Amino acid sequence: MPSLSYLVARLLQIIPTFLLVMVFIFLLVRLLPGDPAIAMAEAKATDAQLEQIRHNLGLDEPLPVQFLVFVKNTLTGDLGRSIMLKAPVTEVILSRLPTTIFLALYSVVLAVFLAGPLAFLAASRVNSPVDVAIRGVFQVGLSMPVFYIGLLLLTVLAAQLRWFPVGGYGKTFLANLYHLILPALSVALYTSAIILRNLRASLIEVLDADYVQFARAKGLSPRIIMTRHVLRNALVSTVTLLGLSIGNLMSGTLVTETVFAIPGVGRLMLEAIFARDYPLIQGLTLTFAVLVSVVFLLTDVVQSWLDPRLRQS
Repeated sequence: MPSLSYLVARLLQIIPTFLLVMVFIFLLVRLLPGDPAIAMAEAKATDAQLEQIRHNLGLDEPLPVQFLVFVKNTLTGDLGRSIMLKAPVTEVILSRLPTTIFLALYSVVLAVFLAGPLAFLAASRVNSPVDVAIRGVFQVGLSMPVFYIGLLLLTVLAAQLRWFPVGGYGKTFLANLYHLILPALSVALYTSAIILRNLRASLIEVLDADYVQFARAKGLSPRIIMTRHVLRNALVSTVTLLGLSIGNLMSGTLVTETVFAIPGVGRLMLEAIFARDYPLIQGLTLTFAVLVSVVFLLTDVVQSWLDPRLRQS
């Protein structure tokens, strides 16, 4: 396993990245068109009332002052109060975040189970009809956007056959598995196509490597060759791709959760943008940044475990 010094070094590398993300988020949110004071105020609010709202939000302060307040509050765990929901941003995000994480993990598990065995099958029968058929089917999945796959699944499996619910979220673990099967599957079909292509190519390359040929010549069993020599080397690049896919899943839940009416942070982000809810937009974007950073950190740890040479580099 990676040493403690390696983990500390990787954690320290996240800090400047996180600060840059905070600057980017702060400026981006303020470049959005519209006035949050108008969004908050009643239809017949006077200019004085609008000014008072801006003062309460700190929007009448210079941008550097607003940024310093934003950084200070963020470091103390205070992400402000949602304009739209009239509640602390931290509480709002924490109430929706488990749904999004559940959906992302569900999608990744489905994608791995779909892509893994088929990649091994295709790599062991290169250019055979089985290999061509597997690549053809997943190429179709790769060529379609996630929201389009989701709409197809909704139309056929939910609206016409009524095997699954159109949207929503359950109250128990099994109910969640049932309610989120279509959104998870729509994401997994796309992600599994990417994983399959990468894993198949890696397996073919490793299976033809000299050290694998040497292991066969020594008379090692196929199981030992696969577990000791093939899997570990073939999975390094796939783990990188999987980490990037999870990061994209976390930030791409906005579309999926909107299509399937799932009450996660992705759908919440869309609602916050329409409402010009500055504190909530900032808090959600920071949350996505933290989650993606954690995923990338875990990806690096797994990679360095699979290939110790990466720790030195």
